[in-house]
Amino acid sequence: MQTSLLFSVSRSSSSRVLLSFSKRGFGVAPGQRYIRFAQTNSSTSSSLTSLKRGLSTSRPKTSPLVQQQFQQRKPLQSSASGLLLAALAVGLVYSAYYSFRKSSPQPTTQSQSHPLQDITPEDISTMTSELAAGRPGNLTPEQEEKLRQLWKLIFQVCRVGEENQASAAPQPTAGPAAGEAEEKKKSRMTSLWSRSSKNNKSNSDDTPTTTTTAPTTAGDGAAVGIQLSLGSKDGEADKYGQTKHFYETLASYPPSDIRDTIWSMVKHDHPDALVLRFLRARKWDVEKALIMLVSTMAWRAKEMDVDGDIMKNGELYALEKNDGLSKDFLAQIRKGISYVHGCDKQGRPLCFVNVRLHKAGEQSEESLERYTVYLIETCRMLLRGGLILLRVEVCFADEDGDQTIVFDMTGFSMANMDYTPVKFMIKCFEANYPECLGTVLVHKAPWIFQGIWKVIRGWLDPVVANKVHFTNNATEMQEYIPLKHIPKDLDGQEDWSYKYVEPTPGENDKMKDTATRDELLRQRAELYKQYEEATMQWIKSSSNEIKAKREEIANKMREDYWRVDPYIRARSYYDRTGVLLPGGEVDWYPGEKKGNGEVRREVVTSPDDLD
Repeated sequence: MQTSLLFSVSRSSSSRVLLSFSKRGFGVAPGQRYIRFAQTNSSTSSSLTSLKRGLSTSRPKTSPLVQQQFQQRKPLQSSASGLLLAALAVGLVYSAYYSFRKSSPQPTTQSQSHPLQDITPEDISTMTSELAAGRPGNLTPEQEEKLRQLWKLIFQVCRVGEENQASAAPQPTAGPAAGEAEEKKKSRMTSLWSRSSKNNKSNSDDTPTTTTTAPTTAGDGAAVGIQLSLGSKDGEADKYGQTKHFYETLASYPPSDIRDTIWSMVKHDHPDALVLRFLRARKWDVEKALIMLVSTMAWRAKEMDVDGDIMKNGELYALEKNDGLSKDFLAQIRKGISYVHGCDKQGRPLCFVNVRLHKAGEQSEESLERYTVYLIETCRMLLRGGLILLRVEVCFADEDGDQTIVFDMTGFSMANMDYTPVKFMIKCFEANYPECLGTVLVHKAPWIFQGIWKVIRGWLDPVVANKVHFTNNATEMQEYIPLKHIPKDLDGQEDWSYKYVEPTPGENDKMKDTATRDELLRQRAELYKQYEEATMQWIKSSSNEIKAKREEIANKMREDYWRVDPYIRARSYYDRTGVLLPGGEVDWYPGEKKGNGEVRREVVTSPDDLD
């Protein structure tokens, strides 16, 4: 009997290497028994990549006889080259397998009792998506160090950890002594930036370094300087002026306001997952990531007032206010120009945009922007790690915190084309919601859209542009979305249509209970402090005990958010229809009957998933 090992060599590829061993020698042949690697780590992935490279580079060096036997899938005969190749392959396979065994839990007896089947590309996609690179729980040592550096800088900007030091320090007196004390204070504030700048120095030693000092307003009103050694980064590829925005924010916003906005954006997310999105968007450049993050916080708090207005007031407020802006806002929701329903093959929520329902000039620019942000933020409420049960099948919920957008271009004409909201949506995903866009499908685009797409593509970052795909029928859409989740009007099997449910008086009454709200927010603020303290310890020493403590607090924060949510966020269409349930559970088919006649309530079964 021979035993075969089946490997997925890379995360994004469905390529497989099948190796078999027998008493007669070594060869590549179909196997009868498969050993499946349910998860990988960086060490295993590296070993498997080396294995693939070793096999591909070793073949030309074998003798013609060995090559012939190899191609005929026969065991290699005793020869010097054959033994050398076999020894090399066995060593690499053993190294990969030992690395996997060492870092992964052993399968239970129950799982071993079931016969294992061949791994399909869908299986590989499902397994590897659980360990997406650059996410919490799957960071390389270098990436983890970058994460520490960014948290360190965030704490300095927000003056986290300085409260006790500031209260214990004597107040400086007027005169030269006061000036010296202030200089020492500035030095203390900038020292961390100096160390960070060295760690993030450009690979090219010829790149000139420009030290820029940005004044910040401290809690006591004293100005302190923060220095960034940007080099050629200052203004480089900064299409939205975030570097300038960053300096202006530090100069005008109290550190406590920046801190509060950061925690407000976290919501039910993992804090590391949020911070890592900015790092990945800026290709792990710590200072660029900080600039982007601080600029985003100012955009949320000042320009859009996301949590203090748009999400706090919501649909019922717009209905009751009934002014021009509110009418435009509700008109888009009622029409169903955009809605979220179901998941794609990666478990990402699907946002459908019916382009033909939008008429340029019908709504004001401000209402379009408010609606866009409201839709993105509402979709974030539906993004949660775990399992979402869709009817009778199981779907892995998105772990990357992103979504798939389907632009239905059926019936599109130039009357539907509106460049202004398109530009704003692009800015949102590129500048303020980094790494939140999974895939964009442009479905049934007519020929007149070709020229429009050339213009739009020029506005897009190349990374975002590569996420855009064009489809013309349901068969092509099936590459991204299961047929059963494609709406019937797009030739799919999804028998569901969007019908707006109007807000009801009293649905936001909990928001009037300010005493309960304030107490819940006070308790949540304690969790913030605990996480900050644990993170400061983790920055100094990344022991497993400290890591576990951070994860425990992060999970408490995730669960705690849903206690606070009804007191700070107005109910949406998805709350009213039972899609978004208390506690963050998601049910795309609320109230649907099960086989026994009971109302089915599917829940998120794995709240421990990250990002």
